[in-house]
Amino acid sequence: MNTEYFAHESAFIDEGCKIGKGTKIWHFSHIMANTIIGENCNIGQNVVISPEVVLGNNVKIQNNVSVYTGVTCDDDVFLGPSCVFTNVTNPRSGVNRRGQYDKTHVGKGASIGANATIVCGHNIGAYAFIGAGAVVTKHVPAYALLVGNPAKQIGWMSEYGQRLSFDENQRAICAESGQEYELNGQACIRIK
Repeated sequence: MNTEYFAHESAFIDEGCKIGKGTKIWHFSHIMANTIIGENCNIGQNVVISPEVVLGNNVKIQNNVSVYTGVTCDDDVFLGPSCVFTNVTNPRSGVNRRGQYDKTHVGKGASIGANATIVCGHNIGAYAFIGAGAVVTKHVPAYALLVGNPAKQIGWMSEYGQRLSFDENQRAICAESGQEYELNGQACIRIK
């Protein structure tokens, strides 16, 4: 038995996986071949991680999430309960498209809410915040706050998950951390 990470006895881990120290894998989850999971991750109940997915350190995946081949998540990503990733844009049961999987990258510190859908081929920027039930159909900039179907940007979030309010100089301060941010065109940048 591996003592570097914990896997519940009902979890199934295929050959060729690399799982970091301190990671916990809970009831009825399946980690498929050649997956890489970083340190101190928490994989909730009934999670499926498809072959060759890469997860960074401290990734939290809530219950009933499937992370499909082509998805990579940087450190500190949060995936809410029952959120969904796709891996082809035009699936058909009668047409095999395994060689056509699109890639999706989720940046450091991003949060994806419960029941959100991320259509493949669209990257989520660092510290972006995707609201519950949103359907992401385009690339998401760093720090962006998106809600709705299709998802629309309604604001910006700090690295601490606080909504930012910008002044006339296009500057904002996170109420929780004191970190400072600036709007530069269509981008939000942390300056302190």
